[in-house]
Amino acid sequence: MAKNGNDAEIDEGLYSRQLYVLGHEAMKRMQISNILISGLRGLGVEIAKNVILGGVKSVTLHDQGVAEWKDLSSQFYLREEDLGKNRAEVSQLRLAELNSYVPVTSFTGALTNEYLTKFQVVVLTNSSLDEQIRIGDFCHSNGIKLIVADTRGLFGQLFCDFGEEMTMFDVNGEQPLSAMISMITKVKIVNWTWLNYTVGLHMHTSSFNQKSLSSSMAEPEFMVTDFAKFDRPGQLHMGFQALHAFEKKHSRLPKPWSQVNTSTPLSWSVIYCFFFPPLSLQACTGKFMPIMQWLYFDALECLSEAEDAVLTEEECAPRNCRYDSQIAVFGSKLQELLAKQRYFLVGAGAIGCELLKNFAMMGLASGEGEVIVTDMDTIEKSNLNRQFLFRPWDVTKMKSETAAAAVKQMNPSIRITGHQNRVGTDTEKVYDDDFFESLDGVANALDNVDARMYMDRRCVYYCKPLLESGTLGTKGNVQVVIPFLTESYSSSQDPPEKSIPICTLKNFPNAIEHTLQWARDEFEGLFKQPAENALQYMTLVSSPRTTLYKSLVTDKPRSWEDCVVWARNHWQCQYNNNIRQLLHNFPPDQVSSGAPFWSGPKRCPHPLEFSTNNDLHMDYIMAAANLFAQSYGLPGSTERSALTKLLQDIKVPEFVPKSGIKIHVSDQELQNANASVGKRSELKTLLPSTEAASQFKLCPIDFEKDDETNFHMDFIVAASNLRAENYDIPPADRHKSKLIAGKIIPAIATTTAAVVGLVCLELLKIVQGHKKLESFKNGFMNLALPFFAFSEPIAAPKHKVTNSILHYSSRKKLGKHVKALVFELCCNDETEEDVEVPYVRYTIR
Repeated sequence: MAKNGNDAEIDEGLYSRQLYVLGHEAMKRMQISNILISGLRGLGVEIAKNVILGGVKSVTLHDQGVAEWKDLSSQFYLREEDLGKNRAEVSQLRLAELNSYVPVTSFTGALTNEYLTKFQVVVLTNSSLDEQIRIGDFCHSNGIKLIVADTRGLFGQLFCDFGEEMTMFDVNGEQPLSAMISMITKVKIVNWTWLNYTVGLHMHTSSFNQKSLSSSMAEPEFMVTDFAKFDRPGQLHMGFQALHAFEKKHSRLPKPWSQVNTSTPLSWSVIYCFFFPPLSLQACTGKFMPIMQWLYFDALECLSEAEDAVLTEEECAPRNCRYDSQIAVFGSKLQELLAKQRYFLVGAGAIGCELLKNFAMMGLASGEGEVIVTDMDTIEKSNLNRQFLFRPWDVTKMKSETAAAAVKQMNPSIRITGHQNRVGTDTEKVYDDDFFESLDGVANALDNVDARMYMDRRCVYYCKPLLESGTLGTKGNVQVVIPFLTESYSSSQDPPEKSIPICTLKNFPNAIEHTLQWARDEFEGLFKQPAENALQYMTLVSSPRTTLYKSLVTDKPRSWEDCVVWARNHWQCQYNNNIRQLLHNFPPDQVSSGAPFWSGPKRCPHPLEFSTNNDLHMDYIMAAANLFAQSYGLPGSTERSALTKLLQDIKVPEFVPKSGIKIHVSDQELQNANASVGKRSELKTLLPSTEAASQFKLCPIDFEKDDETNFHMDFIVAASNLRAENYDIPPADRHKSKLIAGKIIPAIATTTAAVVGLVCLELLKIVQGHKKLESFKNGFMNLALPFFAFSEPIAAPKHKVTNSILHYSSRKKLGKHVKALVFELCCNDETEEDVEVPYVRYTIR
């Protein structure tokens, strides 16, 4: 844990993914911020969840109202038995479980000016316009940052006032982490380079002047989220004011779908509009560009496409059930359809948890349907910062089962089954024809491209809609794939990940990414592969190899002291001898083809001289010796003074340059052994018998980036930075090294929640059977800028062909288990050119 200078600590094990988005300095500013969230209906509890997970100093929940049926459509911490109880008081205990570092209290009194002075940020939801203006004026004049947020059915409103002198330390979220994020791969998202258009991208700090709510009402400045609806924000600005006026006059909202001088339906808050950026985090941290100053959002395309589908007051009237708010917007018939849905959710991580929560609130599979969620992973501490269905006592449990149980608490009616299977060819006996044919759709919540592409192929084959999404820090995207209407996920692929050339890794590194990858390879080659090879030999799975001679004879330690000797000799080999050998073969003044050999990306290295007074040298020996001991089942040690004494007595062999181009210097005893054995039969006589070797306690070590007690990252950081020193490459701290070596995807809870809200909007369209391409929306966002964009999905390609040849023998006998035939077609266009067309799947009834 790292001290933040304010008597608080940053638990890097918990906040690691968030730290790669915000950075340590922004996290420190968050940890001195007290937040007030007023209004604990659906929107308020969503904001509270994300702020508490973020790790602020404290959160106070304010509400003077009691839980009603209509709240249960979106307030996931209210239960039916809570009806009639204060929303803030009931929610407090459940929200407090999210993060033990954040005190959460409830308050049910009036928001007086004196009370507001306790907070650095005030968030108002479900408040009257008069209260917003009163509190807004007070906050503006007293340096308190204000956020006003509201949702009404398919409409959302957001206003922020961060004061007259709001300083941004990193306006676009790319500083200081741009070099790290550039190495993140295996995530299917758009190319974000073109999104970085905003003013101040290369500035470290910028100041902004924002008007108060009352000043901004008459002359609002709108942020446009959908350029296809350019005029909509102004209309919605007036519409929300009209609603406030109606409610002030009649002490109630208009009845759903009643005609109140507006042609658009306005209703109570429902789950789908949790689309707002992390403004509470921006207000606390001074990181990311704030909204200037109003944002309006609508999703009217979620309503039925049918021209004659006119909802009535009667169909949308309250039923005194948990779905009343949703019925108010879409009517009761859609609710019946949702209850019958059978969906396959692949992944129960951050996106998976948010999807399951939304499914439960929507009533998906709450009747005859079912949600099947599969995830083969167990819960880790680092998951708790954004996978909000899990708690500290759930660590090591299966994600799918734990998540399923958690959402059953939110809505006992949801029918959900948890699996622990990896999707792929090896589980097609489980997820077979019958399984996929029974589905209404698939939602991906995956973290790698290969699994996404596999699920995409399965959905294309079985003609099932696919909801795809992904996040990377403050960036996120949503893609909807509809059979025969849109292109598939795999139709436009990310470029393949570029691998680092072997020669660069071994001899010519020029960036910290190269030395970190080299260190990862070292870890595998020293502490995993030798033990695996030896175990295979012991169990007669493999034949004897020369590398076994090192593992079972020359390098085999018998004590902690032997492990220290091995580590010291290996340090000498890697950071001194090998570098000297490289310079022997390629001297600093080497010329190649008339030009200096050591130039451009080839940095001329220099050997290091070991010293027990150098902390980095000692870090390496401590980590390497302990890992080596672990791999042989020997006890290690963390006594640094004793280690220093041991090292003072170790004499390393003198360096003797080798002739020729070969750079690697092998262990002399192994070279002698290799020279004496030309055949495996001869090598076997030098190795212990498989029976004798089986007594060894060999243990292959799998690299684990998040366990801070196992020396894994200690070794990676030391090994990488020593090699970086060899080549005069600036070193990386533990935080950055862990990001790159662990291939960590930066993440915050708010981006995940926003993305999943958009996914569920598309789900509503699918369930209603929308057929128009323009009804669906692919979404892209960068909450740091902030930037939002929506576009129609790309249409499925269509080809006109003039001739086809079908190769199939009707005499072929088919097994009873065969349910479909796949025909490959050879087609020509009008010019007789070959045309690539999809296969034809013929279902046998």
